Amino acid sequence: MSIIIITGLSGSGKSTAIDAFEDAGFYCVDNMPVALLPKFLDLPIENDTEMTGLAFVMDLREKDFLHKHSSIFKSIKKKKYNFEVIFLEAADDILLQRYSQTRRHHPLSQGKSLIEGIRAEREQLKTLRDSADKIIDTSHYNVHELKVVIFDIAQKSKKLTQMRIDILSFGFKYGIPNNSDHIMDVRFLANPYFIQKLKDLNGLDDKVKTFILDNENAQFFLQKYLNFLDYLIPLYEKERKAYLTIAIGCTGGIHRSVTIAQFIFEQIKSQGKLIEISHRDIHR
Repeated sequence: MSIIIITGLSGSGKSTAIDAFEDAGFYCVDNMPVALLPKFLDLPIENDTEMTGLAFVMDLREKDFLHKHSSIFKSIKKKKYNFEVIFLEAADDILLQRYSQTRRHHPLSQGKSLIEGIRAEREQLKTLRDSADKIIDTSHYNVHELKVVIFDIAQKSKKLTQMRIDILSFGFKYGIPNNSDHIMDVRFLANPYFIQKLKDLNGLDDKVKTFILDNENAQFFLQKYLNFLDYLIPLYEKERKAYLTIAIGCTGGIHRSVTIAQFIFEQIKSQGKLIEISHRDIHR
């Protein structure tokens, strides 16, 4: 799951940014105390939600933020999250203009002028800015332009969390792959091994592919199996599974399993899925 921290200078557009993340399907929390973040991430998140990820606005409105964020962020980065800190900033004159328009109070302006508060905040957040994954200067963005920039970041983050599908061909005679989620045995198909002119070729060769795929049983099987995968894959994606390994096996892992695995790979890839293929035993 993607965890996005939105932080930066007051008046730099953090509210606009979190609105854009919400539009992109993120669950968003404004002014989250940083000490609560690890506890929040330990909560069971409902599997039937359509959440893309989590986005939190954290800044100097919380008095303990400066002292605690570094250790907490480091501990979260060690876990298997796509964790990213986005720091928003703007030029002093732009921030002054925005504050004059909104008539809001700067969190550090008590007993100081507005420009002094802005400069004090910039100095206090310098270390956080230097460690951020992305720094966005919003000085020359209007609200709509900033939303477009943030929404693009959200969409890219969305792609990072896409489930990866691994298609693997193998030979039963060399053992079943231990990391498989699904194993399909295609030894019921006619075996090119017993055709003299095909025996020394493999399942990537056009002659072998024609022999296997032109078979009525293979065509009927692929239709049914691909329909099954079309039903199954979205269910795993909904469960936020990171990887799905589908293993296709024949006797030696050279002919039938290779051709069928390659065909399945190409069909799923055409749907825009994140997918890889490997042929474990093709060269044995």
